[in-house]
Parts: sequence; C-alpha cells; structure tokens
Amino acid sequence: MMTVVKAPDVTRVLIAEPDPHICEMLSEVVLSVRSDAHVEVCSEGVKAVQWLKGAVPDLVIASRELPGVDDLSLLRAVRFLRKQPVIPFILLSDRNDSASVREAVQLAPTAYLTKPLNIDSLRLRLQGLLLEDGVPGATDAPSQAPGLTLTDFLETRREVADGAPLSVDVQQAIKRSQGPSGPDITLLEQALTPDPQLVAGLIAAANSAIQHLGEPIQTLHQALATLGAMQGASLASNMALKRCAILTDEALISRANDFWALSQRTANYAATLARMLELDHERCHCAGLLRNLGDLAVLRCLQEWSLSGGALSDESITRSLAQYSAAFGSALRTRWRLPLELRELIAAVYQYNTGGVTREVLLMNLAGQMASLGNEESAFDTLAKSKAARLLKINASDLERLRKKVEG
Repeated sequence: MMTVVKAPDVTRVLIAEPDPHICEMLSEVVLSVRSDAHVEVCSEGVKAVQWLKGAVPDLVIASRELPGVDDLSLLRAVRFLRKQPVIPFILLSDRNDSASVREAVQLAPTAYLTKPLNIDSLRLRLQGLLLEDGVPGATDAPSQAPGLTLTDFLETRREVADGAPLSVDVQQAIKRSQGPSGPDITLLEQALTPDPQLVAGLIAAANSAIQHLGEPIQTLHQALATLGAMQGASLASNMALKRCAILTDEALISRANDFWALSQRTANYAATLARMLELDHERCHCAGLLRNLGDLAVLRCLQEWSLSGGALSDESITRSLAQYSAAFGSALRTRWRLPLELRELIAAVYQYNTGGVTREVLLMNLAGQMASLGNEESAFDTLAKSKAARLLKINASDLERLRKKVEG
C-alpha cells in the first residue's frame, strides 16, 4: 500500500484542469501569491487521483469537467482523505445552474467558481488560503548559477521563455474597457491590439483544442470572440503577472521601443496594403505586429539575466539579439502552436520561398520592407523593382502614396 507523505515545509498545490492555457494561468496566479509553492499540474482526472495517493496537498484547484473521471470524483477523493483541518478545494466549472451547484455543495468545496474566471477575485481567495505571517510571497528573479555565461543562460531560456515584455498596461486597458456588465469586447480589443505579446498569447489560447474546434484563429478579434471578453481579460491579466513582463532596464526599454514601433509600422503597412488589394487586412495586421516577437523575447530574457545579477552592456545586448532573436521567435511560434498560415505570413516579412507564394505572402514582404525604408525618393524606385512589388503590380507612385497614408 502506498504511504501518504507530506513534507512539512513544502506548500503543495494540485491544479487539475484540461485546458493548458487556463492551467498555466492558475499556476501563475498561485505562484504570484506564494512563490515557494510546489505546483502539481494534471490534465486528466485519473492522474490527479493517482497523485493524491502519494501526497497530501495544501490546496486543490480543479475543474469539474475533468476528463477520465465523473464530474465530482476528485472532490470526493480529497474529502475521503478526512484530513483535519479540511483541505481547501476550489472547484471550477462551466455550470452555474442551481442543480449543479447544490450537488457540489454537499461535498463542501471551499469555493465554487464558474468560468470565465475573475482573476482578481481568485487571487484574493488564494491570499487567504496560502499566506500566513512570515511566509514568502512573490519574489524577484532567482540568482544565477555560479559560472553561468549569458550565452548559456539564453540557450536554456530559448525553449521555455515566456515571450515578449508588455508594452500595454493591462490593468489600465481592462479598466478603460469596462462596460456596465464587465469588459466590453470591442473596447478590450482596441486596448490590447498594440501589444504583440498579448495578441499572440490570446490567439494561442483561443486555438487550444478545448476552446476551439473549427478554423484556426489568426487575429485578436477572432480570439476574443472565441474566448469572450471576461476570459480574454483574465488571460491578459495573467500575462502581466509573469516574471519580467514589464521591462525596467533603460537600455532594454530603449531597444524594445524601437521594436514595438517597427512592429506597429509593419502592421499598419500590411493592413493598408491588404485593404488596397482587397485581402484580409486583420490577419495581415496581426502578422506584421508579431514580426519582432523573437527580438522582444530576447530582451525580456536579458532583463531576467540582469535581475539575477548578470552584467549587461550595449554590446552584449546587440550580440544577443543578433544571435538569438530568430531562434526565440521560431520557438515561441511553434510552442504556442500559432496557426501555420499566420506563421508563414510572419516569416514572409523577412523572406519567402519563390515557389507557389500567395498574394498575402508578397504583401507581407513588401510591408516589412516599407516599414524599414527611409524617405528618399530613390528608395521607392528601388523597392518598386522588387519581385513582391512587381507581382502585386505596385509602382513607386503607389508606394509613395502608401507611405503618406500610413506615416501621415
């Protein structure tokens, strides 16, 4: 028989939730409240029940709609442990009808929360359940290992990096988007649109199998329509909680501002060109906005490096961007499972394969060049001779009009 053990100095939290994005959000909220917590994540009910046979949690956060078990099995399993004091159990559910709530209440969950979740309310509950006087809360980045070089650090972060820093103040954006009954989806979209990290993260969340089973989501508008305003706001709030989501180093902020401006110019050129050519302007705008995701992700990791005691210089920042931006961007787009069509448009900003290209691919390549172009008249003549411009039948005069329309 398996022995039930619990290390007295470790706070254990079990999160059982099938949606990977909600799971990640819950983990981040827990760690933002109690940074020393050991968080165990299960996406299936059987695995969660098995974990309970070998450990006693201090808190369980679990979805009622958990595959592999009937809807209240996990709550029953925790209550059958008959621990004193009673183990806190936060039950999450898509169901808020009175019959479903009454059925769950008989097993005394600590809280019954319906989706989409209110993250601020959840955080307050967790503070009451996990914090005591003298216990650690959220902490800064950990100290770097002895002998670790910046190159070694970036190599370890490439496949697990959280993405870009935020250019938008999420809490202010959500506050400005509030309507009579919560976030207004149109105002929320307008507030979040300038931020590449928020746009990419919400598109990734909307494309998760549990959220969406139809055509791939490729724009922020589609993502929020799928997630809903409340869930979209909650996920955005979670992204703002993560370590180094906000840059504080002046040298890194300066570089980030350049990348944000270049991304926005590319997005504006792409959308304007798409309207001219009667193509999908929202998708093209999104692809342009995400062109510098890798560069920005490197800057965020450099902030982590700096906060952990590592030295930074203009030279090391430049070298790191040149060496790792493309790899970080590719890793993020793959790990977040952004739709292949969107990834192809992002890649086309820099280059495209000559065989079988679409008009949108040509458009993105031209938009990327326009965003990086100076104002010299000869530059428009040169760009008009490019293959992308020729195939799209756009001449130098068209490009000049386009520049005036976008740049003002």
